[in-house]
Amino acid sequence: MTIDPYKGVRDFYPEDERIQKHIFGAMRRASESFGYEEYNASILESTELYMAKTSEEIVNEQTYTFTDRGDRSVTLRPEMTPTVARMVASRKRELGFPLRWYSIQNFFRYERPQRGRLREFWQLNADLFGVTGVEADVEIIALAYRVMMELGASDTDFVIKIGSRSALNAELARRDIPAINHKKIAALMDRKGKIPNEEYDDEMSALAGGAFEIHESPDIVETRRLLATLGITNTEFNPEIVRGFQYYTGIVFEVFDTNPENKRSMFGGGRYDNLVGQYGSEEVPAVGFAMGDVIARDFLETHNLMPNITSATHLYLAPASDNEVEGVANIANTLRKNGVNVATGMKHNKIGDHIKTALKLAIPYFAVYGEKEKESDTLTIKTLATSSEQTLPLSDVASYLKS
Repeated sequence: MTIDPYKGVRDFYPEDERIQKHIFGAMRRASESFGYEEYNASILESTELYMAKTSEEIVNEQTYTFTDRGDRSVTLRPEMTPTVARMVASRKRELGFPLRWYSIQNFFRYERPQRGRLREFWQLNADLFGVTGVEADVEIIALAYRVMMELGASDTDFVIKIGSRSALNAELARRDIPAINHKKIAALMDRKGKIPNEEYDDEMSALAGGAFEIHESPDIVETRRLLATLGITNTEFNPEIVRGFQYYTGIVFEVFDTNPENKRSMFGGGRYDNLVGQYGSEEVPAVGFAMGDVIARDFLETHNLMPNITSATHLYLAPASDNEVEGVANIANTLRKNGVNVATGMKHNKIGDHIKTALKLAIPYFAVYGEKEKESDTLTIKTLATSSEQTLPLSDVASYLKS
């Protein structure tokens, strides 16, 4: 029996979970600053939900799909957009529009693990429903930009590349390319750079009769203009941005890292006006994006933006001797009532051993409670990062540790 995790998934030790909380905190702050509310849903969905509504590659090759004991085909969700579209469709008349929702959940795709991609990953999904105008596209891109700012990025660290499915389809229609080939061409364009150039050219010739050019459409021009008025100027038109999912209908975008060590697309999204209607409801215009935790962590590490994240525990409180174990418990209980998170040494060890434990646990402050502290009603607080010390009355300890 191996003690390693399943290939492509991760164990989150406390130090990893602290990083996750940092990333998720940035995502939540950004989303809620725009008025988005958090929602959730089951990780299990009917396989039928994804058929013909997402990319064939994901459905046929990358999902974890199985038959349950009721002989139903179910799938561990590979993405969130079909789920949120289903949820909106089921309660459309009860919801208030424009509707702004976000979630941070885990997903599963059976693909080859590599930098930026794992088989299980966590992802922010943010979606705006009920607005057809370009102002909705602008807001969702501005929200993606805000997430990057919350992570500590600067404008030179990334670029937002904007394309358009509607502009692509219009050009294909102008060239009299059959509509049945439009989605196949979009899927092929999304694979550019992932397959050999010769293979790409051969497939494009078969589907579209050869290469073609897409010009910046008026909606993209207006989107970029409005973003610039918000101070978001690191955008560019890129006709090759089409996104792989079949449900996109209008503007699409991807956020690219500009660092040579990680120069790649990190995340993206776009407009999908027809998906809600496919679940038995009236059509509801929608635009959204998704950002994964794996690529977010890669970005932070590549740009040296990962902060030194300490434990949520403020203080490690150790007994000076076995006689003070009960006193330590009482002091800790008082501090907890005043909002301080305290871990205690359960028995007397060498003080150096307690300090080593506190350091391993990334607890920032350390104190010893013994006869001297009992008589003086004080604690000497040691800041472990600097080894500096501050002796305080017990009544002042909570405010000091929380400052």
